[in-house]
Amino acid sequence: MLPVMARALQGLRAMNAEDFRRLALSLPESEEKSHFGTADFRVRNRIFATLPDDDRAVVKLTREQQEMMAGAEPGVFQPVKGGWGRQGWTTVILAAADEVTLKSALVTAWRNVAPAGLRKAHAQVPSSDDGGL
Repeated sequence: MLPVMARALQGLRAMNAEDFRRLALSLPESEEKSHFGTADFRVRNRIFATLPDDDRAVVKLTREQQEMMAGAEPGVFQPVKGGWGRQGWTTVILAAADEVTLKSALVTAWRNVAPAGLRKAHAQVPSSDDGGL
């Protein structure tokens, strides 16, 4: 992950809570609800992401996905502390993320919790790099 200033020089904009919300809600059948006073994003009532505050978000990854993303971009992705982190829940530092990285993490989290039939129905959609799933 590029530092904030390097991203700015390359025309990549840091993400914020509204960007996260927009990207999360762009996924098929996604909806925003609230869980213990925190905004969450669900597909068919299964939580795939949360927005605990304006600076960070949390996505549901597998342990392997979490290790890969946090290892590749430790300034962007960090395991949530404690048991939730050991289950794959991963903090995203929004200001350190660009749109492609954030969309990729959200698509991955969505796929992790979406029912098989829904994933299959959207399997032919282009990858997140192309603006789809």
